[in-house]
Amino acid sequence: MSDAAVAGLVLAAGAGRRMGGPKALLRLSPSGPSLVELTVSRLRDAGVTDVHVVVGSAAPSVTRRAQAVGGTVVEAANWDEGAGASLRRGLDSLEGGDARAVVLMLVDLPDVGSDVHARLLDAVDGDLDGALVRAAYDGRGGHPVLIGRDHWTSVRTHAVGDHGARDWFDTHRPHLVECGDLATGRDVDRPADV
Repeated sequence: MSDAAVAGLVLAAGAGRRMGGPKALLRLSPSGPSLVELTVSRLRDAGVTDVHVVVGSAAPSVTRRAQAVGGTVVEAANWDEGAGASLRRGLDSLEGGDARAVVLMLVDLPDVGSDVHARLLDAVDGDLDGALVRAAYDGRGGHPVLIGRDHWTSVRTHAVGDHGARDWFDTHRPHLVECGDLATGRDVDRPADV
């Protein structure tokens, strides 16, 4: 299922302190796209046309790259609070729109491609507004996560500090969709991870 009623939300506001700079600007090869460009492009390739990107650290540089590939940029003034602030700001940016669900994606997952996003979208059967679907890698929940609009208020309330929606997902189990055959779902935190 690829539906115009599904928006994308990329969290790309962090400073990447352990990486030595914002991961959104990281390139996997000297002439390749930055991670923010790659992430937005992959969501769009999966049929998600409205992709919002939350920026914070290095906002001008990340903004330029996100917009170059069709991302809609939203700035989180309090980005340094952690992923929770970025998630809240991103959901706020979608509230007035027509999206009935959002595919939440982190910018630092370089091997998660459009095939993973497409599989997640195809797993939604029926009520898009009530959907709660999460990619799994060898049975373990990861990203992306598809969150129906019915859950946005609760997710926003629980998105505090650097946990994002993790605590909320601990008590509201999403439907897991195995994607370990498509990617590892591992993030990059340090230069050695690349």
